[in-house]
Amino acid sequence: MELQELTDLIPSEAAVLSAIFLILFVPILYIILSGPSFEEPVEYDASGSTAIQCYCPTNGKFLGLVNPTTPDGIDRAITKAHEAQIEWAKTSFDRRRKVLRTLLKHILDNQDVIARAACLDSGKTMVDASFGEILVTAEKLKWTIDHGEKALRPSKRPTNLLMMYKKNELPGKLDELHQFYRSYTDPFPQFHNLLGPIISSLFTGNAIVLKPSERTAWSSNYFISVVKSALEACGHSPHLVQSVTCWPQAASHLTSHPVLSHITFIGSRPVAHSVASSAAKALTPLTLELGGKDPAIILDDARNLPAIASILMRGVFQSSGQNCIGIERIVATPKVYPQLLALLEPRIRALRLGSALDDTGADADEIDMGACISDDGFSRLESLIAAAVKDGARLLCGGRRCVHPRHPAGHYFAPTLLVDVTPEMDIAQQELFAPVAVLMRAADVRDAIRIANATPYALGASVFGSEPYYVNQVVAGLEAGMVSVNDFAAYYAVQLPFGGVKGSGYGRFAGEEGLWSLCNAKSVCEDRTALVGTKIPRRLDYPISGGSKPWEMCKGIVELGYRDGWRAKVDALRRLLRNS
Repeated sequence: MELQELTDLIPSEAAVLSAIFLILFVPILYIILSGPSFEEPVEYDASGSTAIQCYCPTNGKFLGLVNPTTPDGIDRAITKAHEAQIEWAKTSFDRRRKVLRTLLKHILDNQDVIARAACLDSGKTMVDASFGEILVTAEKLKWTIDHGEKALRPSKRPTNLLMMYKKNELPGKLDELHQFYRSYTDPFPQFHNLLGPIISSLFTGNAIVLKPSERTAWSSNYFISVVKSALEACGHSPHLVQSVTCWPQAASHLTSHPVLSHITFIGSRPVAHSVASSAAKALTPLTLELGGKDPAIILDDARNLPAIASILMRGVFQSSGQNCIGIERIVATPKVYPQLLALLEPRIRALRLGSALDDTGADADEIDMGACISDDGFSRLESLIAAAVKDGARLLCGGRRCVHPRHPAGHYFAPTLLVDVTPEMDIAQQELFAPVAVLMRAADVRDAIRIANATPYALGASVFGSEPYYVNQVVAGLEAGMVSVNDFAAYYAVQLPFGGVKGSGYGRFAGEEGLWSLCNAKSVCEDRTALVGTKIPRRLDYPISGGSKPWEMCKGIVELGYRDGWRAKVDALRRLLRNS
């Protein structure tokens, strides 16, 4: 079947009607999924319902209900995935690439629908959805299609003198059941963060069980239905991808399940402790990504400060600051500090809030930033900002929640600029996940590194400068899992391994390392030829006899293998032969 025909089988839209998807089969077996209703969200009284209630963050209106998965439902989902994976593990890389190509074409052909679904459920703008959802997903698909097989090819490993008759290799992929567990505390399990682990899991021959956040359950069901339809269109079981949207009290049943072979968790540190404790019951390995307090260091020799200011604006305010690798601290050395402040303040003051889908006409052209996923953290943010001001920081704009004149029920926080912040302030230590630009002054390059490393987090970082010596000094000194030089989060757009250190977690996803993390690295050592193999010497064969000769022979073997210089090796060989 041609790629175009396959992508025609995938729904271009999906509607969530109490979590029920309507699938219609037309005469030529093209599957059409009724899609997310982009009609005006409605007011809805869901009080008393046990279902997950989904609302649009930009206007507070009702999107739909999603029935939560019970522990029995979790068991059924894992069983279905486990059974489907047995056949999927036998597929070739060509067949897996076909599924990914089908997905990629569908995404490129339906960018508007995907972005609109993400905007309705998260509050972000269409531009933010393009950067944060579509572009990075397309990159991950393309990278995996082009480079995934090479990354998983058998890897030959060196041998040594004593074992020269052996050959060693890791045979590449070994397939398991992977669970991607998305924290309910993390508000953005959207298109990319759902499809990313699905892409890696499917290509490595795994099945996957996802737990999306209940905050974005409405769009998550649609996004997962796209993947299921792509699998079906290519002749594979849709049960390879399972979604369990549950309340927190049922989550431990999932994370402690003995059938799972791997758990990837993205969320907060407190919840990570619970997930790790639960996974330990079944000794399930974990990859943890626990957020960050990413610094952007701007050195005095940095060139083109206006261009850097534009990058910083995107790094801080994209998706209303709700980005795990967003810039949370801008650390500037003395010369550039006042220049950056002068560049950033008027631009931050000029940022305009609104709804990418509700506002039309002239209003639609005047939106830079959307809503936050929830207002739950607004009181904490206001307290942190007020405490920083009391301790000497200066609040130049924003600093509080705001009521939007057209969308009073939306969750909006004013774009904020807080300057003269010091490392001792709580706002410099805690992850904000909000549209807050924090500007910090460093005395010199060494002090900038000290400030950057002065938090429990160590996920990503950026450094801007023109002198290689100082830039390299910063890169080497930063405690971080990823660093962009003269850019923001560039590593994410080229599929380098993603993850942090310290309080930001451990393990990696994305890139070759991300694929390998979902595989069992089975080491294989075998004879190079049937003519030569291992034979236990007579002196060392059970039952051992010969007095001290077995021990002297062992010393000869070890020294032959590991003494330096040919004379020492000749002496070792003589010892070996003399006692054999």
